[in-house]
Amino acid sequence: MDEAALVKLLDDVRRGVTTADEAVLVLRRLPFVDLGFARVDHHRGLRQGVAEAVYAPGKTARQCAAIVVELLDQPGGPVLLTRANSEQIDACSEVSPGGRVTGTTVVWRPSATRPERTVVMTAGTADLAVADECVATLNAYGFEPSRLDDVGVAGLHRLFADIDVVADADAVVVIAGMEGALASVIGGITPAPVIAVPTSVGRGAGLEGVTALLGMMASCAAGVTVVGIDNGFGAGCAVARILDVRTKSSEHRG
Repeated sequence: MDEAALVKLLDDVRRGVTTADEAVLVLRRLPFVDLGFARVDHHRGLRQGVAEAVYAPGKTARQCAAIVVELLDQPGGPVLLTRANSEQIDACSEVSPGGRVTGTTVVWRPSATRPERTVVMTAGTADLAVADECVATLNAYGFEPSRLDDVGVAGLHRLFADIDVVADADAVVVIAGMEGALASVIGGITPAPVIAVPTSVGRGAGLEGVTALLGMMASCAAGVTVVGIDNGFGAGCAVARILDVRTKSSEHRG
């Protein structure tokens, strides 16, 4: 359940569409429901602005399906299944049809489209899987990001062809492996929040993403935010939370 769903529930009670007893039954499932193998957090959307997602690794296909059913059973925001294999996706889709599959991510009940301009860029083609996870997450929360792929520092002229897209963005996600230098470049171009995602792509001293992670954290471009290695989902959630705060602040000033 998110803030909008709670407001609607209270409004339905006020208008007599929903009885007080029916509302109590809904609220009784807050803040979580114990499925035995998982405690499904229905309250997270109210606390954080982004709902609980189902992280598939380590779970059986049946467990993933049961958690998705429970999340969809309650009103609220989007439901995401992340890092899922084909068996897990099939099991969830069988009992909860209608999900949009993007790579290893599935999204049900996406939020309404938002007007903010977001950009997701990759340094290389090898970073695309992480970018797909990020884009799917942003889509779940109503964003329609522009994609700039394969624009890393080994050939910056590729980036310059679309530099206006970056300059006009409200938020930018930079996904890069190797030494992670693209994040510093973008951090020096745009005033928008820059979320940097190091990937495990790299040779030799790349150390499965550790070099890119440290390079991004040591960026000389002030204010670049760095998430964990290969964490496209976390970057998408970071953008959603940042822009939610900005939107609410504007509404309060208005």
